Parts: sequence; C-alpha cells; structure tokens
Amino acid sequence: MAASRKLIDENAQMSCEREPGCRRFAVLVPKGANDRIFLYEICDSRAAFGTHLPSPHLATFNTTSADLVMNENVAKLHLIFKASTTDVKREDERWLVPASSK
Repeated sequence: MAASRKLIDENAQMSCEREPGCRRFAVLVPKGANDRIFLYEICDSRAAFGTHLPSPHLATFNTTSADLVMNENVAKLHLIFKASTTDVKREDERWLVPASSK
C-alpha cells in the first residue's frame, strides 16, 4: 500500500502544480478499509479536466499503477452547492457520507 500511496500522492500533487484548472485533488481512504482509495478532483471546468487526461504525469501514473488497480469507477459530478470554512488539513479526520438519489 505504501508504494501505491506514493504514486497516488505524487500524481495528485503534480495535478495541482501543473494543471492551472485543478483546484483540489484529495486522496481519501475510508476508515477501516485501507485497501481502498478514493481520488476526488475538483477542476474549474470540463475543459480543465480535459487537460488532465492527456497529461504526462497521469500517463506515467496509469502505467506504473496498472497492476495496483483492481477496479476503477469514475463519476462526473456537478457542484450544486458549496459551503466551506477553511481548507481541510491532512491530519483532520473528516467523514465522507455518500448521498443517495432516487
């Protein structure tokens, strides 16, 4: 897991540094399920996310992490409400609760 986390963290950091439209790239691990990792990326626009897909650092990440990925699910979401007080610190414990829809 440590090797895969290093690759994921590097990809997230490079996305924020090298892609002007990347506003946030969070790496999340569910409490009690250390064998799963969720990547949560916020971009300015669909076009900004489009620059992420062909980026050299993502290509390198996809190649080097291919044996580590068992399942990949991508969800494209639209932000409909935003509330925030401060940026979340790495050591903060937060709960991510999935919303259900009917």
